[in-house]
Amino acid sequence: MASRPKKAPRADAIRNRDKIIEVARNAFATAEDVVSLDAIAKAAGVGSGTLYRHFPTREALVEAVYAAELDDVTGSVPSLLRELPPDEALRAWMGRYAAFVATKRGMADTLRAAMASGRIVTAATRERITGAIATILAAGAESGTLRDDVDADDVTAMLLGVNLSTTASGTPERTGHLLDLVLDALRTG
Repeated sequence: MASRPKKAPRADAIRNRDKIIEVARNAFATAEDVVSLDAIAKAAGVGSGTLYRHFPTREALVEAVYAAELDDVTGSVPSLLRELPPDEALRAWMGRYAAFVATKRGMADTLRAAMASGRIVTAATRERITGAIATILAAGAESGTLRDDVDADDVTAMLLGVNLSTTASGTPERTGHLLDLVLDALRTG
């Protein structure tokens, strides 16, 4: 017996999934404590059954939120480079990246477990982040606003250091200052 082709999801199902992810992103970013999935469903205007149909576990929802945020931060490079000179685009992108890291507060434990199990591959995440940085660095080197002797992996390491240090020390207000220092090290002249 031949298997039937899988039907494309209905438009309302796609809207519900997107709304759940949007609400979960906000909830995880602002929560001081664990957010219940039922609260996310209610805030998204869907029933718990709808949430669990799309995301059978908390881990599945966290992984979807993480993937959506990673897509947003890495996908923002082309528009930033169209709107800003490369050095300013890099600073704006670094701010977006820092926000991406900072908003993991309400899902940190689940993310750590997903990374430890291999469901979220940290090497792939780092590769995407480094690729985004490399694109901006190349544009900056071409325009003469950013040094041409800097490796994107080194910038990734610096950004990880900034985010880890401000998170660990409980001083997120220092993030902007430290990112400005990173940018100063990367500018020409």
